[in-house]
Amino acid sequence: MAASRGSIASFATYRPPLQVDMFSVQVQPSLGKEQPLIDDGDHYNYNGRPIPAAALKAIVARRPELATAEDVDSGRATGLVFVSERDSGLETLHVALRLDGKVTVLSLADVYGAGVFGGVRMEDSGCFGGGFAPGADLSIVYVSTKKPVEKRRAPWTVVYRTSLLTGETEQLTPDGQYDLSPAVSPSGTRVAVANFRGNRWAGEIEHLHTDIVVMNVDRRAQGGRLDRRRLIRDGGWPSWGSDDVVFFHRGLEDIDPKGKVTTTWGVFRHDLRTGETVRVTPADINAMTPAAIGENKVAVATIRLRTNQMSEQREEAEYRHIEIFDVADPGRPAVTRITQNVFAKADYYNPFVLDGGRSIGYHRTRREKVVLKNANGQSDVPRTFNMMRCPHEDVGQFRVSGVFPSFSTDGSKLAFVDNEFKAVWLADKQGLRVVWERRSPNSVFSTVWNQNAELDILYVCVGEPFSTTTVEIYAIFNVSGEDRQYRKLTAGNFNNAFPSSNPEGTKIVFRSTRDHATEDFKYKNLYVLEDAHAGELAGGVTRLTDGRWTDTHCQWSPRGDWIVFSSTRDKPASAPTLDNGIDLGYFAVFLLLAADPEVVVRVVTSAPPMPGPGGVAGHVNHPIFSPDCRSMVITSDLAAVSAEPISMPTFLHSVRPYGDIFSVDIDPDDIRKNRDIQKFTRITHSRYEYSTPAWTKFSTDDPDAKWNMLVRSDKVTRSFRPACPYAHDDGGESWHLTGHMILPRKCC
Repeated sequence: MAASRGSIASFATYRPPLQVDMFSVQVQPSLGKEQPLIDDGDHYNYNGRPIPAAALKAIVARRPELATAEDVDSGRATGLVFVSERDSGLETLHVALRLDGKVTVLSLADVYGAGVFGGVRMEDSGCFGGGFAPGADLSIVYVSTKKPVEKRRAPWTVVYRTSLLTGETEQLTPDGQYDLSPAVSPSGTRVAVANFRGNRWAGEIEHLHTDIVVMNVDRRAQGGRLDRRRLIRDGGWPSWGSDDVVFFHRGLEDIDPKGKVTTTWGVFRHDLRTGETVRVTPADINAMTPAAIGENKVAVATIRLRTNQMSEQREEAEYRHIEIFDVADPGRPAVTRITQNVFAKADYYNPFVLDGGRSIGYHRTRREKVVLKNANGQSDVPRTFNMMRCPHEDVGQFRVSGVFPSFSTDGSKLAFVDNEFKAVWLADKQGLRVVWERRSPNSVFSTVWNQNAELDILYVCVGEPFSTTTVEIYAIFNVSGEDRQYRKLTAGNFNNAFPSSNPEGTKIVFRSTRDHATEDFKYKNLYVLEDAHAGELAGGVTRLTDGRWTDTHCQWSPRGDWIVFSSTRDKPASAPTLDNGIDLGYFAVFLLLAADPEVVVRVVTSAPPMPGPGGVAGHVNHPIFSPDCRSMVITSDLAAVSAEPISMPTFLHSVRPYGDIFSVDIDPDDIRKNRDIQKFTRITHSRYEYSTPAWTKFSTDDPDAKWNMLVRSDKVTRSFRPACPYAHDDGGESWHLTGHMILPRKCC
């Protein structure tokens, strides 16, 4: 059944375009010299932590061909636990065993079997506990999303403990609660987690509303009790300095008179003996993701000058760096800058402590892999497709290095937009090339093919995405040939977007503000362009939907009978229009009968907002039919978030993240049987934002082989220059390397 129903493709925002690996720096005496790679340099690797000697001996005892207990005791063998994406794109825990300088990487499934560490899931924050008493097995404690949660907009993040001796696994997070970022105390007896306050997620983007909760590591060996209790209100990313001291980060919100919220971040120290909590890092810098070195010393990531927009070129203080704060003398805290002495104009993430504090580890983008693609030294990165594991055995899945991917009906061609929204790219048997380049970024989006594959027509939207300004729909005729023609199809200077043709390729459904252009809030409804080739002025426009709401993200079904779209039509009249300048949500997916647009059925919703301030309704967006019309995929926040967002590249844009890709099975024959479907399947389990999916009937085990993903040496592609380089002349990293969508003009 391998991919008999085709393949799903999508784009991951905030995933760096170049590989991420782990490195370390000796704090003394050679501060400033980055040590060689501490993983094996294969795939993306991050969020590392050292494996204590006792735990490493328990692991290698199950794989004695790799190392022995004597190797560990002598120091010849050391280990790290970390997240890697090498297992079909899954973000799962792996072990790096270093023996005499050679690194061998194993998945936890390689050691303990797929019965415990198997399936489509995300894992994170591996740490080690137990071993404190007879019967208290050494264990690995970690987060996993392997257990489905039926509640909508609820995190799937649950903390587990797996015995390193037997592989027996116990869930530590109680049912109905959700935890992140576990850290085990030095004695191995207690684990601290960031627990979602009120056992819910209210739509927070950067500053999650979590509390620090502590509980026993091994309930069976500790009197049969979990002894779970809240230790600190409003905190995340705990790290133990001793069994009596916990460091953590906290977001501090400032609300201006207009209601706009600005969050700054600081690292704090909590003493369990006195109950005292004090701030460790200065109030005039941002600090996050602490890694305790002792009771009074902690390594943190800092952003000393945080910008709210993407400037022409970042200053050194605007990059994320690793620093050590020593507060043994609270009146005169000592600060040691670590990565500024390695290379100042780069981002470094999530420090961890090595060799008892003599070295600090971190992960960073492999900036040395930036490609200089022409004689002028224009920087670029390789554009590749990555196979991913799909929970549906009969559906393939892969990640595209571009936004708004779209397949031709016959599966032979793939189009997408670069993350500057500046150029339209085409991949087919001829290779990868640019077929249309705009003068400036933030000006083209939403590629979609005419469903009649014989016509070789690609539609694109020209204008600013995520805005209500003028957007026009263009057609590119003969797009895969050399003699391309470009034609504007819409008129009137309205916001026209997200076109989709009927199967015959004669008409287009799209969304537009044209009947709400004079209102304060430019609502959007659906329309049909009656002539998909000549455009609006020749064939006219027919209105499909009518209401003071937003209908958008529409697609005409491959069978031609239905149109699927996303809409806020069920948003309560009392709900505000925006939240902190961001769309408030209330998006659900609907089906419309093309022959009778009065027949509209709501298919799937996210969830209403929670009561109280900060409650934000959910998103279900970008619905796409499967080629056989038996399913659809959506991008949604149904599973909330799966990692602390501040541990990743800082979110800057005024659009609300969607979340993950999900699938919903539908009845292809009776539209009314698809009302308010309850069952959904989570396709991606990720810390990144997955959005704008596409589904092709084409099935392949290697997309690179099908589309020959090598840049074609034609004039347009060779002369293509991103508005903002991937690396500056001084070697400094641009915003591109964070994985951001580069929207503003000043975007480096």
